[in-house]
Amino acid sequence: QVQLLESGGGLVQAGGSLRLSCAQSGRTYTSSNMGWFRQAPGAEREFVAAINWGGTDTDYADSVKGRFTIPIDNPKLTVYLQMNSLKPEDTGDYYCAADSWREWSKRRRANIYNYWGRGTQVTVTS
Repeated sequence: QVQLLESGGGLVQAGGSLRLSCAQSGRTYTSSNMGWFRQAPGAEREFVAAINWGGTDTDYADSVKGRFTIPIDNPKLTVYLQMNSLKPEDTGDYYCAADSWREWSKRRRANIYNYWGRGTQVTVTS
């Protein structure tokens, strides 16, 4: 069983930065594609970023491209979401997810991820 635990959320002013962490326990995630999703109040969960299991390929939603990155630290079994130049519209609950089936072509679809963390809240004030 894979367990994912997010941390690093908080309150930040627009233009600031935050780094979210997602630590995995259980099966080694190095065999899983990893993704970050977010959900604003009253909105559907949306794709933010993904990295493939080898760490060689990444993908970003257009809304965060150029501002967010998704580095991984395999020895620490941790994937990060580095968020720079934050905007109020980045506010929401951020979720880490693991796709152990490694369906990279479907990386933007929440329903292909079979493990999820409980989320961490990010609030960006103007």
